[in-house]
Amino acid sequence: MSETSMSTRPPVTTAASSTTSDSNLSILKSLFVSWPVRISVAVLIFVIAMAVLAPILRTVDPVHLDPAVRLQGPSWQHWLGTDAFGRDVYSRVVYGARVSLTVGVGVVIISVGLGLSIGIAAGYSRIVDAVVMRVMDGMMAIPGVLLAITLVAISGATLTTVLIAISVPDIPRVVRMVRSVIMGIRKESYVEAATSLGTRLPQMVWRHLLPNTFAPLLVQGTYIFASAIMTEAILSFLGAGIPPEIPSWGNLMADGRIYFLLSPGIILYPGLLVSLTVLGVNLLGDALRDSLDPRMAKRI
Repeated sequence: MSETSMSTRPPVTTAASSTTSDSNLSILKSLFVSWPVRISVAVLIFVIAMAVLAPILRTVDPVHLDPAVRLQGPSWQHWLGTDAFGRDVYSRVVYGARVSLTVGVGVVIISVGLGLSIGIAAGYSRIVDAVVMRVMDGMMAIPGVLLAITLVAISGATLTTVLIAISVPDIPRVVRMVRSVIMGIRKESYVEAATSLGTRLPQMVWRHLLPNTFAPLLVQGTYIFASAIMTEAILSFLGAGIPPEIPSWGNLMADGRIYFLLSPGIILYPGLLVSLTVLGVNLLGDALRDSLDPRMAKRI
């Protein structure tokens, strides 16, 4: 009798997984309904492919100096012309995508990783919240670009320093967002039930708290990525970013601003790519927000 009842028990796990997969599939379908999102994804794929395939895209050494051909226009040998030091602009733009995307991804990892940990602790513990949030409020009172310039000036201009300098101003924003999510769900019945059953804190965080922060962090990460690329360009344009010998879109624009009237392409091409990349990421972030937020989905 027990064997028969066991065999007729409905497969709860299979049904749950099927519902979850159907929900994820519907979210993906809703993302690609609008043409702006499709175009933004195509732009991002193009930029990523350009960065990954840089060595095979008919590029040359982006730091090779050839003063004999300085400030030349587009030609068969130099597709986008040369800069003031005779370096190939096309190669520097292509390889600059690697640095700019590295900055964006690195800042997202650092700021989201630290902000998530601190935000969970602040949202779950009132004692930690009282101390941490006062520090976060103080950090947010300082303009992000000014704080980044100060950190770079103190530590020196390297890629690692720039990553940290751009990440620090974004950490308080992530902390405040995660904290608000945790404080909203820690009084839910299922969290109180888990606490009353003696669930350990690591298990509580992994099973109940982290899953609720995934959607807002995903959306926030897209905005941080776009902001990081813009901030790196601003810092490089002001001379406080990545060292000039490393090709990045910000460095290319900083080098080309003096020679804009003679060779506008030096600043035009990397500026166009920065604009398209930031626009594509922001459109994707808006689409993710609308798809993951039920209230926004009802409005649409």
